[in-house]
Amino acid sequence: MAIGSAGDLFPMLRIALALRQRGHRISVLGPEQHRPYVLQAGLAFHGEPVDEAVLDDPRLWHPRHGFGVVWAATRGVAGALPRFVEALPVAEACVLLVHPLALPEADLCRAARPDIRVATVYLAPSNLPTVHDPLMVGPLAVPRWVPAAARRWLWRQVGERLIDPVVLPGVNRERRLRGLSPVRHALGYLLQVPDLSLALFPAWFAATQPDWPKPLLHADFPLYEPDPAASFTPALAAFLAAGEAPVVFTPGTGNRQGAAYFQCALQATLRLQRRAIFLTPHAQQVPASLPPGVLWQPYVPLARLLPECAAIVHHGGIGTTAEALRSGIAQLVVPFAHDQFDNAARVTALGAGQTLPATGLSASRLTRSLRRVLSSRALAVNCRALSSRFAPNPDIEQVCAALVNLPL
Repeated sequence: MAIGSAGDLFPMLRIALALRQRGHRISVLGPEQHRPYVLQAGLAFHGEPVDEAVLDDPRLWHPRHGFGVVWAATRGVAGALPRFVEALPVAEACVLLVHPLALPEADLCRAARPDIRVATVYLAPSNLPTVHDPLMVGPLAVPRWVPAAARRWLWRQVGERLIDPVVLPGVNRERRLRGLSPVRHALGYLLQVPDLSLALFPAWFAATQPDWPKPLLHADFPLYEPDPAASFTPALAAFLAAGEAPVVFTPGTGNRQGAAYFQCALQATLRLQRRAIFLTPHAQQVPASLPPGVLWQPYVPLARLLPECAAIVHHGGIGTTAEALRSGIAQLVVPFAHDQFDNAARVTALGAGQTLPATGLSASRLTRSLRRVLSSRALAVNCRALSSRFAPNPDIEQVCAALVNLPL
């Protein structure tokens, strides 16, 4: 079960295809918007409608309120999991590989069928809370000198004030209907549900922490491209051939509130006299009139595009971050919410880019930050070194074996 944007789906598809190649039957559940990608991969899909109006909710990209919006928007999709599992042949062994937001529903499935095993994927390090450094709580970077007791207190406050009020009412209502005991603390419960946790990012990006759940398997980025052989559109090919390497700007495929972001991007591009590609499937947020040196594209495979570019300015989604690291180009990360702050901090710590918070973003600030990124030789050297850490064909056999061999 995949939940979220294309960046959340693609790693699941990479694993699903590898499991199918080993002879296993695969069904993918998720929001209806995922259907084209799943069918293109040749997998069975069971979709649930999601009201796309949530993408226009201004709280979606709020550092504090964004989680509540996402949780509410995904309950319908996650709620389809128990219904799907109830219809499966009882005699058939089944492993559920689910997004962390669907763990309560996966737990309900296992309560009804104790033979089922549950695994979850953590696509970004911030989805695994820890008291150890580096510690980001939303946009807040907790200093290294803060003692462990204070860090544990801080996480308790996050859980009790921000997560429990959102998660527990609905979770406990469904549990009561099935005669199950209530959950008291959402964070601890969610971390204890899986029989196996998969950290789908390499240790050099985020090392395993002592307080992460066990058993946990640390893997590489399972990068996936829906159509790796797809060629550039004629307009894009002509644009790339017409001048110097451009800068890519994207606030993420799921962001429909990026009009101000692209206005700042356009002004920064003009001030720096750089060429640029604006990447978003939501054309309405792109300035209506673009100069010849700026091209809008709804979608381009980053694995093919980024090696042709000078830098990328992006939101800090884990999929975009990983593709930028693999391409070896410098990054300017402009985080809005969710895991983006932690990913941005890690990019900066690795010397692969810089961070500019989206709050209070202006053309002047964006221009200054982008100028520093484009002119830094140290960044260029570090980016090339990090790119060399990516294998040409990432091996996820260890992930597949761990899923297949989960003890019953």
